[in-house]
Amino acid sequence: MRARVATALVAIPLLVAIITFGHVWYLFSVLVFLTTAVALAEYFRMAFPKNRKERLLGIFMGVVLSMSILVPGLAEPGLFVVPVVLVGFCGYLFSAGELEQRYCHLGWTLLGVFYLGYLFPHIVVTYGTSQGTEWVFFILLVAASGDTAAYFTGMALGKRKLYPEVSPGKTVEGAIGGGVASMIAGFFGAMFLLPALSWLEVVLLAGVVGFLAQIGDLFESWIKRVFGVKDSGRLLPGHGGLLDRIDSIIFPAAFIAYYVKVLHP
Repeated sequence: MRARVATALVAIPLLVAIITFGHVWYLFSVLVFLTTAVALAEYFRMAFPKNRKERLLGIFMGVVLSMSILVPGLAEPGLFVVPVVLVGFCGYLFSAGELEQRYCHLGWTLLGVFYLGYLFPHIVVTYGTSQGTEWVFFILLVAASGDTAAYFTGMALGKRKLYPEVSPGKTVEGAIGGGVASMIAGFFGAMFLLPALSWLEVVLLAGVVGFLAQIGDLFESWIKRVFGVKDSGRLLPGHGGLLDRIDSIIFPAAFIAYYVKVLHP
C-alpha cells in the first residue's frame, strides 16, 4: 500500500498537468501513444514470453493502428484496420509452426492489437472535442472512484465472489460499492466539469462508465489468468504494469468518444 500511495502521489499531479495543458505540443497525444506502446509490449510479453518475433509483430501492428487515431489529419480512425488485419493474416498464414497453434496465436495477436492499439487511443478522440479536457477528467474520476471504492468495500464487506474463475479477489459487494461510488463521483464531478448536462444524464452516464470500467478490469484479469501471470508488468511500484492501471479506462474511453461525438458534438 505504501508503494501504491507513493506512486500515485507522483503520477496523479503529473497526469492532471498533462491533461490540463496537453494541447500544447500535443502532449496528451504523446502520452497516450507512449502508454499504448508500453501496454502493447506488456500484453505481448504475456502472450508470447518466448517468441520475440511474434511480440515485435504484435507491437508493430498495434502501434500502426493507433497512429490512425493519434496523429491529427493522418487518417480517419479505423482507416488502417484493413492493412493491419491483412498483415496479421498473411504473417501467420506463412509463418512456421503447427497450423492450429498459428491460428490460435493469430487470435491472441489481433485481440491485443485492437484492445490496446485501437480502443484505448480513442481517449484522444474525446480529448479533441469541444470540452475534451472535461470529458477526460470525467472518465478518470468515475473510473478511479469506482475502482477505489470497490477495493475498500470488498475488503470490508465482501463475502460473495463476483467471478472467481477470472478474479478470485473481487466480490459482489465490492462491485456494488464501486458502482455506487462511480455514480456519486460522476454526479458531483459533473457539476464542475460538465454543468450543462442534466442530472439524470450524468447519473446514467456515470453508471455506464463505472460499469464499463469494472468490465474492463475483469477483462484484463481474464487475460492475465489465461496467460498465467499476476501482473502485466513491474513498471509502477505497488501497481504492477501500466496495463494494470489503464484497464479500467479502455472501454469507457471508447464508449465516451462516440457518445460525445453523437450527442454532444
